[in-house]
Amino acid sequence: MVLLKSRSPAGRILLLWLILGAVCQVGRAETQPASRRPNILFLMDDQHRGDWIGAAGARWIITPNLDKLARQGALFRRAYSSTPSCLPARTALLTGMSPWGHGLLGYTPIPARLATEKPRIFTEAGYRTHAIGKQHFDPQTNAHGYQTMEIGEPGRAGPDYTPEYVRWFREQTGGKDPYKVYRSGNDQRGGAHFPFDEALHETRWTADRAISFLQDQGGATNWFLKVSFHRPHAPLNAPKRWFDRYENIAIPPARVGNWAEAWYGERSTSFRTNGDASRGVVPMEELRESRRSYAAAISYVDEQIGRIIAALEERRLLEDTFILFTSDHGDVMGDNRLFRKTYAVEGSVNVPMIIRWPANFGFEHPRGVVRQDLVELRDVLPTFLDAAGLARSGLEGASLLDCLRGAAWRQTLDLEHASCYEPKDGWVALMDQRYKYVYYTITGRQQLFDLRKDPHELRDLAAERASAKLVAEWRRKLLRHLEVRGEPWVKNGDLAVQAKRILRRSESIK
Repeated sequence: MVLLKSRSPAGRILLLWLILGAVCQVGRAETQPASRRPNILFLMDDQHRGDWIGAAGARWIITPNLDKLARQGALFRRAYSSTPSCLPARTALLTGMSPWGHGLLGYTPIPARLATEKPRIFTEAGYRTHAIGKQHFDPQTNAHGYQTMEIGEPGRAGPDYTPEYVRWFREQTGGKDPYKVYRSGNDQRGGAHFPFDEALHETRWTADRAISFLQDQGGATNWFLKVSFHRPHAPLNAPKRWFDRYENIAIPPARVGNWAEAWYGERSTSFRTNGDASRGVVPMEELRESRRSYAAAISYVDEQIGRIIAALEERRLLEDTFILFTSDHGDVMGDNRLFRKTYAVEGSVNVPMIIRWPANFGFEHPRGVVRQDLVELRDVLPTFLDAAGLARSGLEGASLLDCLRGAAWRQTLDLEHASCYEPKDGWVALMDQRYKYVYYTITGRQQLFDLRKDPHELRDLAAERASAKLVAEWRRKLLRHLEVRGEPWVKNGDLAVQAKRILRRSESIK
């Protein structure tokens, strides 16, 4: 106050100097990354079920790099994709919101602009942001805030755009197309190996581009790097050497409950004539071969993740980088006569989730822990914001770091997916640490599974008279959860049967 009242030239000069200094400090806080901020490496693959990782208990599968990541950080065994198909799942990753919160309730394109977009937040916070691999944005050239992207997936943006991987592949092969070899991107036939030199594989290219990005970083600016592998999503085309590695490994067979046998057991099919099959009885040898090829694809992704982490170590960046690995959804792989995704069963909704915090992060927590908390893809953005020291307000997800700190955590989790492969598939679900209740919105069918006693969902308690009271209790819980939506989700005080699928929240708001 003394300076404000001073009329002397010296006092006015000192006051001006202090004001300018304060303004410059504020500017630096807003435009320059804080020295304590970690780099962020977001690793994900596509259609990877959560129990097919060695660290998750699958001792037969070859995933040494993901296992090491889990030993050096934390594995969340009860991680889920609430809307288990590519587009709504990736919307949850972008927004930190639940299905109803971000508005995509089934397989439908990601909006061109969202109220919250993860890459845009980090770009505006001063991070160097880059995305590699499969993004599934619509159009593909819409970066949602990433400063740069290198797309590795089939082209969908029209004749004026060719994804970077396709362009590079054509240059290496004299104009060939890497995606013309297979019948479709959902072809589940096993035993189909990559027919070109392994150095040209999309999975290898994705890792190569990530390593190149890391080698180019001078360290002056924090970076946010998303590396999104297109595999183990079909077609199952890992290099033959990985398929051969599983020749003498006993991969667990698909498990089928009585309810699934009753629902789908009379539907015989074959991947050789119907590679896109979504349910039914497939010859045992075909299913065995598909599961073997799926495991090979996972191991090939794991190998490439190992190369990326080795590049971090070589650049002495590992202990300055926060790492999170997950997938957009799982793949049922024949369990309960179901294939691919979009279902309420664990093979579809349960995903891997691993975080590794750097030694220079100042986060004190035991490493190598396996957590059973209910976490979901909506928690990925809040976790990254927490790691970077950025504001987390307005999100429905929560930080996995808070979970490890012992903060109060969700006791129930909502899941849903509109009909996709067949008209009557649509469902909504609610689960806790023990039970999962599923309601089919088009047919009115319901299911209840005790995941503690029956982790493979072989016994449907809703079909048993002795469980009627428990089923009714869970039906009321789901009703309370859906009441905020009104019709056509609830009607006359009960869960409603809908006339048609609802893909977006906007379709059910009058």
